[in-house]
Amino acid sequence: MNAVDYLALLNTLDESERLEAKRGSEIGPSVLETVCAFANEPGLQGGTLLLGIVRDESDLFSPYAVVGVEQPDQLSAALATQCREQFNVPVRVQIASEQVSGQTILVVTVPEAQPGDKPVFLKKHGLPRGAYRRVGSTDQQCTEDDLLALYQGRQVESFDCTAVPDASLDDLSAEAIADYRRARAEANADAEELRWSDDELLEAIGCVRRVGAGRVPTVAGIMLMGKPQAQRRLYPMTRIDYIRVPGKEWIPDPERRFDSVEIRDYLFRAIRRALSAVLDDLPKAFGLAEGEAQRTDRPLIPQRVLREGIVNAVMHRSYRSHSPIQIIRYSNRIEISNPGHSLKSPDHLGEPGSVPRNPRIAAVLLDTRFAETKGSGIRVMREMMIGAGLEPPLFESQRGDDKFVARYYFQHFLNEEAVQWLSRFKDLRLSDEEARALVAVREQGVIDNAMYRALNRVDTLTASQALRRLRDAGLLEQKGRGSATYYKSTAWLLGETEPEQGSEGSGALSSKPDALSSNPGALSSNPPSLSSNPHWQGLTPELQQMVAALGQRSSTDRVREAIVALCRHREWQASELAGLFDRTADYLGTRYLRPLVNAGVLAYTRPDQPNHPHQAYRTAGSEENA
Repeated sequence: MNAVDYLALLNTLDESERLEAKRGSEIGPSVLETVCAFANEPGLQGGTLLLGIVRDESDLFSPYAVVGVEQPDQLSAALATQCREQFNVPVRVQIASEQVSGQTILVVTVPEAQPGDKPVFLKKHGLPRGAYRRVGSTDQQCTEDDLLALYQGRQVESFDCTAVPDASLDDLSAEAIADYRRARAEANADAEELRWSDDELLEAIGCVRRVGAGRVPTVAGIMLMGKPQAQRRLYPMTRIDYIRVPGKEWIPDPERRFDSVEIRDYLFRAIRRALSAVLDDLPKAFGLAEGEAQRTDRPLIPQRVLREGIVNAVMHRSYRSHSPIQIIRYSNRIEISNPGHSLKSPDHLGEPGSVPRNPRIAAVLLDTRFAETKGSGIRVMREMMIGAGLEPPLFESQRGDDKFVARYYFQHFLNEEAVQWLSRFKDLRLSDEEARALVAVREQGVIDNAMYRALNRVDTLTASQALRRLRDAGLLEQKGRGSATYYKSTAWLLGETEPEQGSEGSGALSSKPDALSSNPGALSSNPPSLSSNPHWQGLTPELQQMVAALGQRSSTDRVREAIVALCRHREWQASELAGLFDRTADYLGTRYLRPLVNAGVLAYTRPDQPNHPHQAYRTAGSEENA
């Protein structure tokens, strides 16, 4: 990709995990922090930093503009020098100078550091203050858990492998050891460790380790095999709390105590007890299979989904943190939160591969099939929730509070009540994905790109375009900027007001044949008087007929075909097309023109100046219009 491609990508998707833009007037701390984060992030394969591009807060649709850098050669030399001298190990960046809109920008390619060199950190700050990771489109200062994850490449032991000095072998439960043997035999009856003595077994799976002449339980040993009394004495807050809350929100009320159950036991039994507590309290769905005489009741949320959620919490929680796992049962959902943010980037949750915080505990849970194959648990939960007709679970990794939250909603997607509610927007012809997003916004109040992707299993670009369409239709209100962009429900979405006549909310949102409404949608409720348009007379009779036929029930595909045909005839500015289609230039640019450019159907007449005020469009590869 060249600088023009990167600029187009910024204006389409914003900054991302592997792309960052900065003014670049000097090589300050912000630049070095981004270099550090790109170099450290495991599996990212580095990233690209653009210097000489700034965010224009006044432009909602093309927020990134080229300002260029002064003395690019001097700036390049300063950056290369600081990357060599300021970090604990030299970071060899590649720097290219390119011209965009008559300005010089620097394209800086940062490689991922070798595992043995991580963590990379700023020498003057040391560890952990000087080390950064790339989380989404932000540079985050490393926590102790982040450093441990980066140190794994150097074979540094994890926290669950450390010995517990105040513990003894008497703190381990013979019943837990027997439980492990049964579970392991069910998973693999020929497993070699089943033939070992208890002492050999405990040492092999990391539950005890040699210290001096004796053997001492590890953190993993106390959690996996410890007696409840030992767990209370050594880790009094490391437990599972099941809490039932009336209503949909957590509202602390000193006059009203919540129902709660505290679970403190070795992990195999603690998982079973927690799952049993949730299932006993969960609403049941009635079922009667064809040919069966007896009804069956099944929990609204599949049992396997709940088990995976609980197992993920105990497996990936931070045992350094003295706080419990909480399973909170609201009237419309189950929330499972555990201390410790996800060490895997939230953008890659559900993809193959795992970044275990507690490798010893994870290995035992995997060997006994309490947990899914590495990295597949979240994917399985999503597939099963969708298969049950429910919203897919939503996952939130909160680095600031250092916790991870999973939410599982009871309501069925597009049930009778939801369809009735969505019928208010039938003229917008919502797709299933857009409808699912609106139902989620109604429940939670907000939605962002990551949540839309999780709900609908689409890529970042598709999610961004869909959210902007819903915003342009007046259903969502955009808040924040950059990586912090999110969308709130509008008064119209909540039924508090009606849309204004002629607003963007009257535009079609989707042209999919399987959309919720059979109404293809309208470009405008008041078609323009084409005969008075100054560009009308210059059209061929065929084009005039095509444009005139775009009445209030024109599909998105027909509008695209008309735009492409017009741009094949001659070059058009967005404002000129807006006059023909009775739409704003911003709406046409976002909804049609830029997506067609990104798809290679249309091309800019000024490709090196995407944001030029007189930018025009032509069909790609059209020599007569070039």
